[in-house]
Amino acid sequence: MSTLRINLFDVRDPKIRTLHLTWFAFFLTFVVWFSHAPLKPLIMEAFNLTTAQWKTLLTLNVALTIPARIIIGMLVDRFGPRLIYSGLLLLSGVLCTCFALSQTYEQLALTRLLLGFVGAGFVIGIRMVGEWFPAKSVGLAQGIYGGWGNFGSSAAAFTLPTIAITVFGGEDGWRYAIGLTGVLASIYGVIYGLRARNTPKGSTYFKPKKSGGLEVTSKKDFWLYIGMNIPMYLILSVLVWKVSPAGTDLISHTTALIFYGLFAVLFVYQVYHIYQVNKEMLKHGAAESDKYEFKQVAILDWAYFVTFGSELAVVSMLPGYFLDTFEGLSLAAAGALASAYAFMNLVARPSGGWFSDRFGRRKSLSMLIIGLGIGYFVLSQITGSWPIFLAVAAVMCCSFFVQAGEGAVFAIVPLIKRRMTGQIAGMAGAFGNVGAVTYLTAYTFVDAHTFFLIIAGSAIAVFLLAQMLTEPSGHTTEVLPDGTVQLIEVS
Repeated sequence: MSTLRINLFDVRDPKIRTLHLTWFAFFLTFVVWFSHAPLKPLIMEAFNLTTAQWKTLLTLNVALTIPARIIIGMLVDRFGPRLIYSGLLLLSGVLCTCFALSQTYEQLALTRLLLGFVGAGFVIGIRMVGEWFPAKSVGLAQGIYGGWGNFGSSAAAFTLPTIAITVFGGEDGWRYAIGLTGVLASIYGVIYGLRARNTPKGSTYFKPKKSGGLEVTSKKDFWLYIGMNIPMYLILSVLVWKVSPAGTDLISHTTALIFYGLFAVLFVYQVYHIYQVNKEMLKHGAAESDKYEFKQVAILDWAYFVTFGSELAVVSMLPGYFLDTFEGLSLAAAGALASAYAFMNLVARPSGGWFSDRFGRRKSLSMLIIGLGIGYFVLSQITGSWPIFLAVAAVMCCSFFVQAGEGAVFAIVPLIKRRMTGQIAGMAGAFGNVGAVTYLTAYTFVDAHTFFLIIAGSAIAVFLLAQMLTEPSGHTTEVLPDGTVQLIEVS
């Protein structure tokens, strides 16, 4: 079976070396991105933070990733994943160090907001892995990349409390632990730039015909594409509202109004660029061989909203949730227990990709989304009277479906349109963060039990959407620089 031909130990194979180089880059971005979550009590004590202020930091941490994934997706398609991943790792290392050196809550908030950019690293590897692996095994390869990389949040939860308290100790131990992750990210950014390559030898790196937006192939898809950008601006506006005087009062009412106006201008600007990219198609139509259905992208966006969006939200709140639910837990123990959720990434996300390769894209995605809905319903029933081992088992079972669902989403993304894989991945990834901010915003108004029920309900809606997904089949086409049409197998 072709999906079983990925031998992870065959490092002489260039595509296997590329896969290992790339998943570890993603792993480090997640360690940096979630380095603060398991150190909650130490950071709250150091700055005398309220619960509302801490929850705002959680939301800020995932907010900027929404536009960042769109921007990074465009840059990857234009300049290649090697250069962009290397640069992102170097930048994230600097920002992480700045967070560790913060002296005020405002500095914490600003650096956490900027660190949301590191969450866009995931998009880069989707294009890289898609270039190196054929369609029949790309789901499994993407699952390994995403799953092993996502484990970075679990590694942070499991190790950083021990490093902060045991290795460094003192009131600044958390600063040294977080700063260390930044240094490692910067060093690996240099290594990745030196060792990675964008494509296999002799392969063409296809670039979009135009930059500034996705190319669509029908008038209906043009309007659907514009509509799918609206939720991103709405959730950014919600974030501004949360830090305005109506929320945690980090910015003034006037500043909030400026942001709202800026979002409106940016939306109009984006619509203009989308029109510029697609105006020839709107006038003359698209070549039959070049057509694809944008509804595929839209459905995958919402699927990632409920899968990765819920994972980001739950990873952010789970250590604190265990501390609040089970009396007598230490900080290190709560972090270790919470890491069980992300721990499943090691096997769950590759499994989701393998299911998709083996049993069909739509069927696999649908069943996994239903499974995560049931899983979150079970989590909503956990109380302090539960045995801890049973609560952890429920968390791990739910996590399996969540992360396998993510694997199933990105088993499809590289098969839609090769030259726009970065942008499609960027948009889906951005919707994951829209989901995270949406769920974390809901969490500020409700208790944890209701929070889990909200996620379960949204999973049902996405399951219904997934039934409209068209299974990728046959070939897509790309045009070489000399005008030759190349067929790319997608099934």
